[in-house]
Amino acid sequence: MVYIREAHALDSPWPMGTCDGTVMFEPRNLAERQDHAQHCMSALSLAPIPGVVDDLDDAANRAYEAWPDRLILIDREGRVAYRSAPGPFGFDVDAFEQAIGDEVGATPAAPDATGVQELTAPTAPKAAPGA
Repeated sequence: MVYIREAHALDSPWPMGTCDGTVMFEPRNLAERQDHAQHCMSALSLAPIPGVVDDLDDAANRAYEAWPDRLILIDREGRVAYRSAPGPFGFDVDAFEQAIGDEVGATPAAPDATGVQELTAPTAPKAAPGA
């Protein structure tokens, strides 16, 4: 999971509390964004999915056009293998799960990773064959 930014920060155009009622402002530094990501991972019970955090320059967000949220699967060659419509209403979890199964050949066991790390060098996605 790549945490890009808080979609509903109080100082954003669409302010509201998170699913557990917590309110957040846009982060002023990477440590605050990491705290937001950790809260998101915990509040949404996303563990054991590993989490990473986009830099404050939003490089991953821009590279993958991820805001406000999307389901994106990157294949082993670094190409976009699946990309949902904007979520949450554009999510097709069954299609995403199928794309993951197609990519890995089976549903792998998730690693036990709950920490949040900095995403330091995002690169632009490569186009999938035929895309």
